[in-house]
Amino acid sequence: MLAMDQGVVEDWLSEFKTLPDSAVSTYAASLREKGSLVPALYKVIRENYSDLLEPVCHQLFEFYRSGEPQLQRFTLQFLPELLWSLLSVSAARDPHNSGCIEALLLGIYNLEIVDKDGQSKVLSFTVPSLSKPSVYHEPSAIGSIALTEGALANHGLSRVVYSGPHLQREIFTAQNRFDVLTFLLLCYNASLSYMTPISLQSLCQLSSRVCICGYPRQQMRRYKGISTRLTVTSEFLVQLITGIHYAFCNGEVELGSKSLDDVLYRAQLELFPEALLVGNAIKSSMHGAALKSNNKEGARSIQVEITPTSSRISRNAVTSLSIRGHRWKRHESQEVSVDSEAALGGVAIPEISVTGVGGERMANGDSLRQRPDGRTGPDGDIMSTTSEVSVDPRGHDSGTRGQEVRRQKSVRRLVENEGSGTASTGRSQY
Repeated sequence: MLAMDQGVVEDWLSEFKTLPDSAVSTYAASLREKGSLVPALYKVIRENYSDLLEPVCHQLFEFYRSGEPQLQRFTLQFLPELLWSLLSVSAARDPHNSGCIEALLLGIYNLEIVDKDGQSKVLSFTVPSLSKPSVYHEPSAIGSIALTEGALANHGLSRVVYSGPHLQREIFTAQNRFDVLTFLLLCYNASLSYMTPISLQSLCQLSSRVCICGYPRQQMRRYKGISTRLTVTSEFLVQLITGIHYAFCNGEVELGSKSLDDVLYRAQLELFPEALLVGNAIKSSMHGAALKSNNKEGARSIQVEITPTSSRISRNAVTSLSIRGHRWKRHESQEVSVDSEAALGGVAIPEISVTGVGGERMANGDSLRQRPDGRTGPDGDIMSTTSEVSVDPRGHDSGTRGQEVRRQKSVRRLVENEGSGTASTGRSQY
């Protein structure tokens, strides 16, 4: 560490101790103007044997405990580098050099899990619903949804996921280490829009190192740090992917892409379904998407595709009710026509036009074929001729009804004669 950087850190440590409470807000706003302070603090954190590490950690904790939002964000920007220092020291099994870092991380964790009154805090997350509008979609653009019993029961209901209450921790153990680190990353991701570019780069480097150390990909990345495999959890990787996604869309395209590939590489080796689902979804959305330019000074945001206003789904959804109504309409529109020239035995046989196309299949699967005698009936069922003759009572008077009854009787006698052996010329064709 250079003497100049050491002097900048020592001045920063001394000026806050003599600062009155009324000037904390002004001092927090002036930290942005100190461009050499943040790189110097990063160098102190990376040197585990530095004499300034303990006072720096204590100062960062005082910033976070002050309750000033700007000072809390100033501390959170070093969180990825602090996490890597803790994990690397734990992998090297030299816990004596990480005592101050552990105290700082545990202090931030214990402050975040309680509210101002000291009660355990319960975080809630509302799962988006397609039935309610959001910045991503409009329900009217999706189209009509069938009103089933289940849809009506769930209409207007929002699913809320709760996290907490969390237990206070006094020391890091193998069982609670990643529970605490995952919660700290959750707090870090909540303030991603305030993080500096160097902090986002540190997050991407943390993700790659944690996921590839001790695996063959470490040689591909040419990382010569520790070679011990670090134990991770699926929830920890999901929080890393969230931060990588933001970094990717805000200037760190190359570094974010490599980090996401490394996290997915580790998730495949560990068979973590949650990390694979989130990571692959983000990777698919990045493919071919128009990302922001490499200008890191612009407004920070994550680009999303707004659902177009034109409906992509037909509003005339085919349901069982619509099919049933269509059948009734078709049945009512059928007209019974009687051919005056087609007469057999002095009785005119009406011809029913169902589809108007020869050889068309009926609703029950039988086909209608034109017989030589001029009659139409389903294949293999000669008795269905009588059932096909129907009369619409709304279009005929009482006299016409009598004629139709006599015609039906004549057809019945004709069918009986055919069944008794006096087959007509048309019967011989079958």
